Amino acid sequence: MSKDSIVLVTQNKHKLAELTPLFEEYGMPFETTSLEKFEIRSSDVEKIAEAAARHAFMTLGRPVVLDDTGFFVSSLKDFPGAYAAFALKSIGYQGILKLLENVEDRRARFVTAVGFCDGIHLRTFVGEMHGTISQEPSGNEGFGYDPIFIPEGFTKTYADLTFKEKISISHRSKAFRKFLEWGTSIPDNP
Repeated sequence: MSKDSIVLVTQNKHKLAELTPLFEEYGMPFETTSLEKFEIRSSDVEKIAEAAARHAFMTLGRPVVLDDTGFFVSSLKDFPGAYAAFALKSIGYQGILKLLENVEDRRARFVTAVGFCDGIHLRTFVGEMHGTISQEPSGNEGFGYDPIFIPEGFTKTYADLTFKEKISISHRSKAFRKFLEWGTSIPDNP
């Protein structure tokens, strides 16, 4: 795969801040685009990422990579799942805390699927982080559900962790590392 022509489809400054050091670590330059990510309706983040990557490649005619993330809360029957962004805009993480009032089972997980398409390869790479929902929001770092999500093996929320701590363990970093390891190991296309 050519290492100088990939387009990262996102306008999210928080994602860019998380991903730039990873791409640099693997020596893979990227550009961004103003193209909005195309999203199918599905409860499967991997299918959403695959369809979005295919659409972005067909639109731009260049190798593309993007991600889709779901937030799955066990006691809410995996709500909001792949609709995490919509739920965040609608009820916010405060709404999730409200739904979990007096609920003992606070298990949750993030699942990120990275989609890549270059006209030859159409691949997805998945990263997960299991954890629990805190009783109340905490921390000033991160974005989205970070103030209420305590990753497995930690006692602090994602938002309480330093930026470096979070990106070293996050679901998004795990998925993008899988992509970058694969992407830097395949030969350039002729």
